[in-house]
Amino acid sequence: MAVTGIGRCPRPHGPQPDLRGGAGGCSGAPALNGELLVVDDVPAEFSERVIEAFHSRPDEAFCFAVSGGDTARRCYERLAADGADQIDWWQVDVYWGDERCVPPEDPDSNERLVREALLQRVGAANAVYPMRCDEGPDPYQQRVAEVRQFDVIHLGLGPCGHTASLFPKSAALDADPGRLVVMNTDPSGRNKHERMTFTLSAIARGRLVIVTVEGEEKREALDRVRAGDLEMPASRVTGEHVLWLVDPAAAGQG
Repeated sequence: MAVTGIGRCPRPHGPQPDLRGGAGGCSGAPALNGELLVVDDVPAEFSERVIEAFHSRPDEAFCFAVSGGDTARRCYERLAADGADQIDWWQVDVYWGDERCVPPEDPDSNERLVREALLQRVGAANAVYPMRCDEGPDPYQQRVAEVRQFDVIHLGLGPCGHTASLFPKSAALDADPGRLVVMNTDPSGRNKHERMTFTLSAIARGRLVIVTVEGEEKREALDRVRAGDLEMPASRVTGEHVLWLVDPAAAGQG
């Protein structure tokens, strides 16, 4: 596994919740897990919330799980600008919540996106843990299992309702509760490349889970999530606090 720095995030204690549910998901789930805010500038609000989470962290280390996609790129560029002087990046351990099985330099690589949009701009982080598909999920499973709680887990929302690389009707949604990292594919074929991804159990370890959603093309998926449609994997996201940051277009207010 490619690692930069030495991680210090605290290890977990006690049993972890079973978040699998049946074929249709977890029964009895609320219409929307967490708090939803409609904001004009999603990257700016994201940056502010991450900076707040850094300063309120319960431990010295700040465990930050990152995402991919166009919205994520804008969020990290804004965080790099705002957080340059407000975050001590030598206290930050960076993990990936999902990755496409492509070389790190590939344009589709989440690692490349995060390095370009964030890490190269802030100059350094204490530890950086990119996912490596060629190693399989077990080394990353072991790494994530050592983390008691992620201070921030960043997620997006796909038009099909996927989040991280948890796709509708995919096997990863029914992973054993102790399984934190798995390989996964999109059964519909709409999203190319095999993936490595956090499971719902891994996401549940977030002190703050931020889901950023932008654009009219996400409106239908968001409406279904807000209605509690458990065919949408994003409907099953849990954490200590789940915050949905949504722009007016995605919220149907544009």
